[in-house]
Amino acid sequence: MSEHKDSTMDTDARTADEPAATEPAGQPLAAPEQLAERYRDILAGLGENPRREGLLDTPMRAAKAMQYLTRGYHQDLDSIVNGALFSSDNDEMVLLRDIELYSLCEHHLLPIIGKVHVAYLPNGKVIGLSKIARIVDMFAARLQIQESLTRQIAEALMEVTNAKGVGVVVDAKHMCMTMRGVEKQHSSMATSVMLGAFREDGRTRREFLNLIGGTGS
Repeated sequence: MSEHKDSTMDTDARTADEPAATEPAGQPLAAPEQLAERYRDILAGLGENPRREGLLDTPMRAAKAMQYLTRGYHQDLDSIVNGALFSSDNDEMVLLRDIELYSLCEHHLLPIIGKVHVAYLPNGKVIGLSKIARIVDMFAARLQIQESLTRQIAEALMEVTNAKGVGVVVDAKHMCMTMRGVEKQHSSMATSVMLGAFREDGRTRREFLNLIGGTGS
């Protein structure tokens, strides 16, 4: 049986030591050679021989891969959106469904894989469609827990569009649950954040959930 969790969060949930969603969160990057040396130590510590043929270049490959997978620490909302906001008299819901999600769990550094559904009610401006996906990617390319990731996406879109409301639902599988620990291969986790009209107006929330194939009241 699948395990399914739904969590609706609001902007008051941020802890005091957590940076605002739109602030770059990164520290200065280490050189790939430094990271590769650490991976070499890890391989040796696991009982492997880092000098054997198949592993000679693995530490550097792993270092470069990890830098790419956490590139979101060195991106910011302004550069991602890049001015792609356009005046519009549309006041109906804009929805982008099934945005592919790839992230890393901050507890085990194992993949989180799923989909994101994002909707907003314009308030005089609309955002370029690809920018929504890029906002998702920016926050996904950091070490994450799904609850925080969902909120960060919603708050960022709300900030940049000044929308009447934003709704975000994330449905994802966590390899830290499927590859290790309880090893529940068929479980998935759902989180939602509703801001503005999506939180205050049940009809708007139901329309959003119905459009993405869910249910709600």
